[in-house]
Amino acid sequence: MKAFFLGLLILCSSFLHAQNIQQYVDQRLENPVLDGAWWGGLAVYTDGNEPAVFAVNPDLRLTPASTLKLLTTAAALETFGPHYRFETNLYASNEPNEKGILKGDLYVQGGGDPTLGSVRVTGGQTWQEVASIWAKAVKKMGITQIDGDIYADVSAFEGPSIAPKVNWENIGNYYAAPASPLCFNDNLFKIFFKPQPFDAKKAEISRTDPEIPQLKISSFVSTDAKNKRDNAYVYGAPNQYEMQIYGTIPTNLTGFSIQAALPDPALFAVQSLHNALRQEGIAVGGHAKTVSQTPDYTHMKRVHTYQSPELKDIIVIVNKRSFNLYAEMLLRQLALHAGKKGSVQNGLEELEKFLHKNHLASSTDTVIYDGSGLSRDNMLTPRVLVNTLSFMTKSPHFNYYYQSLATPDDRGDLLLLRYFLKPKHQIQDVRVKGGTIDGVKAVAGYVHDANGKPIAFALMANNLASKDETILRIHEDIIKQLLQTGSK
Repeated sequence: MKAFFLGLLILCSSFLHAQNIQQYVDQRLENPVLDGAWWGGLAVYTDGNEPAVFAVNPDLRLTPASTLKLLTTAAALETFGPHYRFETNLYASNEPNEKGILKGDLYVQGGGDPTLGSVRVTGGQTWQEVASIWAKAVKKMGITQIDGDIYADVSAFEGPSIAPKVNWENIGNYYAAPASPLCFNDNLFKIFFKPQPFDAKKAEISRTDPEIPQLKISSFVSTDAKNKRDNAYVYGAPNQYEMQIYGTIPTNLTGFSIQAALPDPALFAVQSLHNALRQEGIAVGGHAKTVSQTPDYTHMKRVHTYQSPELKDIIVIVNKRSFNLYAEMLLRQLALHAGKKGSVQNGLEELEKFLHKNHLASSTDTVIYDGSGLSRDNMLTPRVLVNTLSFMTKSPHFNYYYQSLATPDDRGDLLLLRYFLKPKHQIQDVRVKGGTIDGVKAVAGYVHDANGKPIAFALMANNLASKDETILRIHEDIIKQLLQTGSK
């Protein structure tokens, strides 16, 4: 009987504390920054044995922005496992003859490795190093001359390389780089401007890095002495080699650079291989090209297999650095794993299957158009995010998922919690994934309460008129309250 009353006392205490947090959240949401806006939030203990810590519109469909990556990375981690590596194969159509001449072609078979030719992920290599590795493998095979062409096989993917609902203003910029079965250098390049110390003057382009053959860029950018940020936007669709740049960059004495999306990453990859072969002294008679029909590799000679870093390291970049391209590539990898073409639609079908199979979402809880959250038209409920976070705590891969999320002092996730906690050691009790696009501020993740028990939470604000950081501070304050849950 004593144990019964003790349990009842603990339950009542938890209920009263939850009531207090609910009241606190309700009060914080009375801030004028949310006038005319929508807000939804939910926090639960991940063991599922207690009532919600608080709930406000938990089943309202809202735009998640980059918190959507929590779903994509969860599905990828559960599908492939943390140690999975993506592969890119290099083939020669024939053996070289006695003189070392390849009477045929080379094929780089795109396998959908997001990280190929990038050092963004631990263990990655630069695009120059990758091209050199391929060229050296060709040379080791005894090839001294190639009479044919060098093909990028992009047949693994089909359909649009950018999700259909992405805004035109974003297309052409590095954060909306096109997905490709043969990614290279994160599918981006840098545009450098000449030094311009005067305000409201034209900013002229000095060079690009790397150089992109046949690329033409028109700059309509001007300098802005009052703004220290990059407000220049590149306009150019996939496979379009004429780009325009509008907006402003800061005045400067040393030059300024921005990042843009490669028009055709796969073509650039085989152009890089073409150059690397010549540097190895291998003559190439043909040209760099792409092919969308799957070649017959049955009788070809595999020259080299390049492996990506492990998936556990890739999802760190997706979540901590909120890198859109890698999220979009993982979405398409879900389709490839299911034996389908790597399209946006096929990837979304597999993501929905993952959510429904594990009872994380019903058919009316989500409307999803991409894997990264870049589209303003994406919608899901706070409960879907919290369900996914809670589900992953039971996964054998949970530690990798948890470690992929940012701490409040992590500079990679847009400093969403930049004024967060003191004392500093409490920072380790919080892991978050932020999401920010026009009119949207969201954050989801985990906190450990005063007794060390994990709580999953999601806080989502939509249709914000103000661009200041007031809503971020409100979200911080709610997270701080969650940290105190369970304290006497």
